Amino acid sequence: MPLIRSYDCPGDVLYLQSVDIGDANDENLVMKNGKIGWLAHHSDYFPTWVPLLLHRMPSVYELKPAFQNALRPTVAVLANAGVTANQVTLAACLLSVGAGYRASEEPRVWWILPVVLFVRMALNAIDGMLAREHAQQTPLGAMLNELTDVISDAALLYPFLFLDPWWMAATIFLAALTELAGLSCVLATGQRRYDGPFGKSDRALAFGTLAAVYALGWDLRPELEQAIPKLAAFLCAVTVVNRVRCALS
Repeated sequence: MPLIRSYDCPGDVLYLQSVDIGDANDENLVMKNGKIGWLAHHSDYFPTWVPLLLHRMPSVYELKPAFQNALRPTVAVLANAGVTANQVTLAACLLSVGAGYRASEEPRVWWILPVVLFVRMALNAIDGMLAREHAQQTPLGAMLNELTDVISDAALLYPFLFLDPWWMAATIFLAALTELAGLSCVLATGQRRYDGPFGKSDRALAFGTLAAVYALGWDLRPELEQAIPKLAAFLCAVTVVNRVRCALS
């Protein structure tokens, strides 16, 4: 099986299924969409499906520009009213912690999690737009943004510990690691990475949907419930690897 040495990161996609590799004997240099990639037969490189999995699994984050455009009028109103980005950041964190605690204490309020997860996504977009587009960027704001993201993630995933305490704990840890990986790329390249497949927005969609299922009173098969935290942990780990690889490629 042909193997791939390097691949493009999101925005410049090398679609492997459309690349004609011909009769590769040792190494072939192929070009697709103006980008160069190396194909080889050596076993010390990833199989072609591995970078494809890491690279092109879709992410909800790709919808962010459209989401921001929809929120821009609201952001302008908030800015004119004197609301600051840091206030929105802290509000999102407090809301997440409160919702996570409430849902963990009272299963009958599962419905609150999908609502809060969506509102949190909106508030996360709003605080960033207030900072960037209304001259509110500060070092304190940058630190609050990163710290509260990790706290909010942990709080909103905490109610799902009943699925499998160990694997959900691993998911919470790896979710924090995805943010650390994205942030550490700033030190290496000067650019924050938000690559998927299981970033903050993706986790919100996945666990918000799961909470909605429970809120509706639907029962899941036990084997499915056991698989969910394992899959979530795996996708978080893939996201960590993907962010680092894309930053260094």
